[in-house]
Amino acid sequence: MNPHDSPHSESQVLNNEGRPAYQTLISVLPFLWPKNHLEMRVRVSLSIGCLLLGRAANVYGPIVLKDIIDILTQLAPNIKTTSATAIQISTSQDVFAQAAASGLMMLLGLYAIVLLLPSGLNEIRQTIFVPVSEYAQRVFALDTFRHLHNLSMRFHLDRKTGGLTRAIDRGTRALQQLTGLFAFNLAPTLLEVGGVTLYLGVFYDFKYVMVILTSVVIFILFTLIYTEWRTKYRREMVQEESRATTIGVDSLLNFETVKYFGNESFEAERYDNALVQYMRAAVKSQNTLGILNGGQLLTRVLCQFIIFILAVLDYMHGELSLGEVVMLNTFMLQLFIPLGFLGSSYRMIRQALIDMEVMFQILDFDPEIKDRQDAVPLKVTGGEVSFKNISFSYEPERKIIQGLSFCIPGGTTTAVVGSSGAGKSTLSRLLYRFYDLSSGSIEIDGQNIFNVTQTSLRSAVGIVPQDTVLFNDTIGYNIRYGKPEASEQEMIAAAKLASIHNFILSLPKGYQTTVGERGLKLSGGEKQRVALARTVLKNPPILVLDEATSALDINTEREIQTALKKVSAGRTMLIIAHRLATIIHADEILVLSAGNIIERGTHAQLVALGGSYAEMWHRQKEEMTKANTKAEL
Repeated sequence: MNPHDSPHSESQVLNNEGRPAYQTLISVLPFLWPKNHLEMRVRVSLSIGCLLLGRAANVYGPIVLKDIIDILTQLAPNIKTTSATAIQISTSQDVFAQAAASGLMMLLGLYAIVLLLPSGLNEIRQTIFVPVSEYAQRVFALDTFRHLHNLSMRFHLDRKTGGLTRAIDRGTRALQQLTGLFAFNLAPTLLEVGGVTLYLGVFYDFKYVMVILTSVVIFILFTLIYTEWRTKYRREMVQEESRATTIGVDSLLNFETVKYFGNESFEAERYDNALVQYMRAAVKSQNTLGILNGGQLLTRVLCQFIIFILAVLDYMHGELSLGEVVMLNTFMLQLFIPLGFLGSSYRMIRQALIDMEVMFQILDFDPEIKDRQDAVPLKVTGGEVSFKNISFSYEPERKIIQGLSFCIPGGTTTAVVGSSGAGKSTLSRLLYRFYDLSSGSIEIDGQNIFNVTQTSLRSAVGIVPQDTVLFNDTIGYNIRYGKPEASEQEMIAAAKLASIHNFILSLPKGYQTTVGERGLKLSGGEKQRVALARTVLKNPPILVLDEATSALDINTEREIQTALKKVSAGRTMLIIAHRLATIIHADEILVLSAGNIIERGTHAQLVALGGSYAEMWHRQKEEMTKANTKAEL
């Protein structure tokens, strides 16, 4: 019994429940301190150094200003203004005044440095840190992309492409915004608050520290609590935006269907309804933002006013100098301007965390289909494929296959036919391990595919699906996708074998012709032949054709059948077919009904049996005869 007996939907990862902020923050850290990447770690370390030095200089600036004002106050009685308006020390000044004047010039130079240093270091820090942020964004997007490809078929059947694409785009940008805000706004502000509080606590009355700490705590608590409360509006806005994007992308992908039914107005109305819901959520989010900004402003102004009043009173009682009054007021201005940004920074960080929720939910999710730790590469010798007492269901209440067993000897062709829903295409998905079995096993040359690596399994099996989807690129690119390193000669040989080479040459751009979104610029038959050429180029020892000629006309189908005889030489073939004329030469034909084999044998044996297969054969022969008669008329 395999460990995936109970089917579950990986799409549950894309839920509407919020992910804890601390969990997302912890998940972000490895992207900013990447393993085995010394350059990025050095850059982070240098950025932290610039940050600490710059904040120290910012805290020291008002202290230097205080000393300058105090010296000017002491020198004031000894300063006279000449007729040339030059400021000079009077001739009666003493040695102390001369030293003070000399110290004043040094302080002025130092003040210029501390004014310049924070901004200069900030620019240096940004230059150093930007590659870290861009690298983190790239790795984050790449990890998500790879993880999406590792998730099972179940996830990709349930997903909504538009919403998922929007979530990835938003989440990737949010990571860059988060790192920038934390590195350049939040961390510097908190460091500066800490530095000012420490300085005032050591050298001045504790009442100033109490006022600052109380105000900062109230400011931060109000910001955190209120922002958390209004997070629901931001999350609602994000969800509505994703819904609108999903509807828009889905409608454009199905452009042809929209046109067939003349539903342009219906689609526009559906999209507009989604946009209206997004607009309402966005208005709620913006309105609550105004209340947040007002509360932050009130707290900041009250703190500055109280500190200024306290400083003036202490100055009047002779406990503070004029320079110290200016210093305290400067500290308040210097602190609360970035604190205002702290409020908006936290809000934006919180929004960024919400924007990243879906991406981290995806990354948190364990793939349903994954290699065992002791999985080994598949070794194909004869190419024998055995289905041993297999059972499978997409959902617990919907049984698809129950206790099915058959064997395809190496180098032979087995065909599977049956009515729609009989489980034919499910066999190819199970062989390719898009899903794991509920019970039983599938073996290739005696090796259980559950015990081998997915990469080796899928390199040994080639599939031409019924619903052929091509990349929005050139015909050459789509054929070469089966073997990206193939030469042009190999690509052309595969195209010839699939009877599409001459058609490609008839096109103005030949193999450089673009096929459009999902290959819509080609007909169904042309797409199937490109898909066949792609799989032929892959050159797998086991080949599965899932209704691979259903979209071909009779003449082209005959050409393909001739080509398939060449392709099948030495290969194990599983053909899932609806048109029985394409499988009359199969070594064995299995007739499926409700996931069970009800008849098996060669074409001649089954026709002679007079059962379900014979009935299908005679019905299709009549249809072909009528079609040929109409064509002759």
